[in-house]
Amino acid sequence: MKKLSKTYKKLGIEFSFPIEIKNANGYPTYYENHDGYWCRWEYDNNGKETYYENIYGRTEGTPRSQSCGGKVIEVDGRKYKLKEL
Repeated sequence: MKKLSKTYKKLGIEFSFPIEIKNANGYPTYYENHDGYWCRWEYDNNGKETYYENIYGRTEGTPRSQSCGGKVIEVDGRKYKLKEL
């Protein structure tokens, strides 16, 4: 994953460390410090942590980008929205 600070620099966005991003419920979703350490989290609709990763390659759970929940598939002309259990 590309560090957010690199994206900010490329876009000319001013920032200071640490970079801390939280979702609408106040849960942390991204953290990066001046030493380059970063980590990120994802949560389900109930606030339960579903994914974590950090700079050292530690990962737990399945990122939403790899989840099937909410995706639409078509079978024999009929569309179905997948629900993650």
